[in-house]
Amino acid sequence: MDKVKFIDLFAGIGGIRKGFETAFQECGYETECVLTSEIKPHACNVLLANNPNEIINGDITQIQAKDVPDFDFLLGGFPCQAFSFAGKRLGFQDTRGTLFFEVERILKEKRPFGFILENVEGLVTHDRDDISKPIGKTLSVIIDNLETLGYHVTWKVLNSKDFGVAQERKRIYIVGTLQENISLEKFPIHHTTLEQILERGHPTIDTDFTRLLMSHFTPQELYGKSIKDKRGGNNNIHSWDIEMKGSVSQEQKRLLNMMSRERRKKKWAIKHGIDWMDGMPLTEEMIQEFYKSEDLNEMLEDLVHKGYLKKEYPKALVIEKTLLGTRRVRKQDTSKKIGYNIVAGKLSFEINKILDPCGIAPTLVAMDMEKIFVVDNSGVRPLTLREGLRLFGYPDDFKFPVNQTEGFDLLGNTVVVPVITSIAKRLANAYSNIVKKINT
Repeated sequence: MDKVKFIDLFAGIGGIRKGFETAFQECGYETECVLTSEIKPHACNVLLANNPNEIINGDITQIQAKDVPDFDFLLGGFPCQAFSFAGKRLGFQDTRGTLFFEVERILKEKRPFGFILENVEGLVTHDRDDISKPIGKTLSVIIDNLETLGYHVTWKVLNSKDFGVAQERKRIYIVGTLQENISLEKFPIHHTTLEQILERGHPTIDTDFTRLLMSHFTPQELYGKSIKDKRGGNNNIHSWDIEMKGSVSQEQKRLLNMMSRERRKKKWAIKHGIDWMDGMPLTEEMIQEFYKSEDLNEMLEDLVHKGYLKKEYPKALVIEKTLLGTRRVRKQDTSKKIGYNIVAGKLSFEINKILDPCGIAPTLVAMDMEKIFVVDNSGVRPLTLREGLRLFGYPDDFKFPVNQTEGFDLLGNTVVVPVITSIAKRLANAYSNIVKKINT
């Protein structure tokens, strides 16, 4: 069969490419990447380690479309921060959001057979002015522009946990060809668990925090636990559960647990006379409504002194003028009565979550991958880079010559290879049918 040529834009460490090549090679095609574009230096190091005979091009905005070699498929995980729920969601107002138009200009010039694009789930509803609509303006623009170029476009949000990967990761996949729609429905479902990919016998972490944690919990009791103070629930460990900031009585623990739940209720905003915010400071009078104790003030002040609680005013929603217009911000309203609030948040501790080997990982993001831990023997440790790669479906022969910080940064922004492989197989079948028609 003829060689299938492709280009890889915003390549990262080559995850879309890996899935694409796997699928087409399984269908009997030889593949060739005729252009790779990536600007992050440690991502380029990984690309070169796995594809040593290739040249990595830099900024795609500096490459003329006419200078791109002819190719059959465009692959692109165009930057997602502009559409992510974890970011400010500026979309096309963000320079990263405009990089979709680099994809569009190359498709317009080169007219390849098809493409695979990947992005965050938040792209679906970004810039949606009516919640009754299934998609927002941003995705509508993307689809309309691709269809205007003559492509049959299909998109769907798929979850990696259904493709044999032990990670909950929903992403939107947009595919298109010049000939026909590619179905993204009814993929075979395959589930797995973390114990299938975890290594054993690695050094565990020995710090004041981990020693304190292990003195209160057995390794098995830590399975699936998150460690943060601003949420409740049976699967959450708080700083007061391990007495991190000093001794806490059982009554104080009960008080803190109740406050962590109550502070998220909208009724307290009404009592304060402000717009609701998630995590409201509660006055002593408010606390007395759900926690009765003659020693309440003494307990509260002791918890403030030890650092489990802080005193603050409720935050009102105000409009601020900026050089770019206006923005809505939260500021403490000193005209209201001061209250007590929980101090620490999600990323305040050395460990954010300890994974349950019988379960799957949450969506892994670059900013907190170093704080995702696993139990190993009688202690705890971070994920290894190899485990991280496996959680995205990379094979064990994939080369990853980076340090832990660089590696987690790259992994948090990569794609799940088996999902791409499943999609690319359908593209390969469509491509084969066209080739057969041409040759008959």
